[in-house]
Amino acid sequence: MKLIIQIPCLNEEEQLPATLADIPRDVPGFDVVELMVIDDGSTDRTVEVARAHGVHHIVKLPQNRGLAAAFQAGLDTALKLGADVVVNTDADNQYRGDSIPDLVAPIVAGDADVVVGDRDVRNIAEFSWLKRRLQVLGSWVVRVASGTDIPDATSGFRAYTREAALQLMVVSRYTYTIESIIQVGKSRLAVTHVPIRTNPKVRDSRLFSSTWGYVRRNALTILRVFAAYEPIKFFSTIAALLVVAALAAFSPFLWDWIVNGERSGHLQSVILGAILSISAFLVVVLAIVADLMAAHRAVTQRVLEHTRQLELAAGVPPLHYEPGATEPGPTISAD
Repeated sequence: MKLIIQIPCLNEEEQLPATLADIPRDVPGFDVVELMVIDDGSTDRTVEVARAHGVHHIVKLPQNRGLAAAFQAGLDTALKLGADVVVNTDADNQYRGDSIPDLVAPIVAGDADVVVGDRDVRNIAEFSWLKRRLQVLGSWVVRVASGTDIPDATSGFRAYTREAALQLMVVSRYTYTIESIIQVGKSRLAVTHVPIRTNPKVRDSRLFSSTWGYVRRNALTILRVFAAYEPIKFFSTIAALLVVAALAAFSPFLWDWIVNGERSGHLQSVILGAILSISAFLVVVLAIVADLMAAHRAVTQRVLEHTRQLELAAGVPPLHYEPGATEPGPTISAD
């Protein structure tokens, strides 16, 4: 079997050598192990450094498109290069390379289609108390939305089988981590997690500039994805809250009417209750429309999967692909 380890990069010329040196070139269960760098519009020497350190494959995006787009471009290229399993890791060397055999072990054993590395976020010293609690809360929300038991939803250290990679369709422009877990859960793929080891932090994350930015972006991502994949639950909850608010607004008028037999007055309460009731009805209609859109998205995902299969069968070359080093690093082969 062939394993491709992909590394999305943005201006990583300084950190990339350490990341590449940490990755094993021999992984149990695989005949071939290759490295691929996805350059997301870097303005430094990331590509040159990758070639100098023996990277086999390079995807060079013409401009910065974001982590999610780089991740998706890497999966597409890895599939067209014949990967049976794709591992995604970060360029900042956050995840230890010697955890890759543990990460792919459930796939090699035939027990999983997707494996997510669990960093044990409750005990990461580099994370603030607030960030640790937010990580735990966010992962819980993703578990509810996806129907999975992944404890570390934002971990970017993951392994995908060829079949799982074919089905992924990430549309977020910010990050792929949350959306892809929910999508995997809804696709009924076998997903599991394994404990992994991490290296000490060498720099701050480039995805967000502050804890507030982290909270805002991830909260919006979770809400958007939850609304897209669980529209009935999402909008029904909003409708129920509006109904409760409408009953509360109507209560002064209803009390006077039922207890005192008085139906005059409380005009403001009646108007507010009517507005909230109409709003609840409109949200229910919106839930039905969103559910129909979700069904259409599922069909679109299947069409994309079949299109990818046809491209692979036809030998369509990957976009923005460049060969790696003239004399690439060692490729492990059973022969």
